[in-house]
Amino acid sequence: MEQQKHFHDDGSPLLPAPSQYRRLVGRLVYLIVTRLDLCYSVNILSQFMHQPRQEHMDAAMKIVRYLRATANLGLFFSSTNDLCLTGYSDSDWASCLIARRSTTGYITMLGTPAISWKTKKQHIVSRSSAEAEYRAMASTIAELIWLKRILQELTVPFDQPIELCCDSQFALHIATNPVFHERTKHIELDCHFVHEQIINNTFHTSHLRSTQQPADLFRKALGTDQFHFLIHKLGIQSLHAST
Repeated sequence: MEQQKHFHDDGSPLLPAPSQYRRLVGRLVYLIVTRLDLCYSVNILSQFMHQPRQEHMDAAMKIVRYLRATANLGLFFSSTNDLCLTGYSDSDWASCLIARRSTTGYITMLGTPAISWKTKKQHIVSRSSAEAEYRAMASTIAELIWLKRILQELTVPFDQPIELCCDSQFALHIATNPVFHERTKHIELDCHFVHEQIINNTFHTSHLRSTQQPADLFRKALGTDQFHFLIHKLGIQSLHAST
């Protein structure tokens, strides 16, 4: 998807046959089960199913052309991969110009390849970027707790805390600070949830530079070089390459 593209301009004409757009996006929704590199773009386009315009169809066709050129890409799970569970969370504050809600993006990895991911608009408007980041952290931790329980049922041991990486130092500071002052009172529930998991030594948080943040792929459109750098970091590679 084009960088800095926001679909809020009503100047684009309405599609005369919106059912074609809806069928196309519906098929793309199924593809993000295995093609996580499409997650953000499909999430954006699926928000305009009720009244699609020509600019939305143009963006959807751009995804189709990308798929045709990268049909060989997929997640590769190596037999020598370790079973270390890691989470990456990120958010795009007030990214929706219509509702001013932030976008949560997270990804969880088991060793090298990704095993779950999500791009989702937050339910309420966040009053600061730190609040948006904190809500993204809470969603990521909830996902990691669920995955940990599944893996434990499969007899996968977890001796060390799960690492959660975030590029917001302010959000990480709140997570380790037990004092909830006036600036964080309105997100106290998420604060208590995240802080409790860290105090219990279930999770270990670490700061990650934005340029190295894989979850950045799930919250905004990126440039070509950064996009390909991150999808390679997530374990996506050519499945047709010789071994």
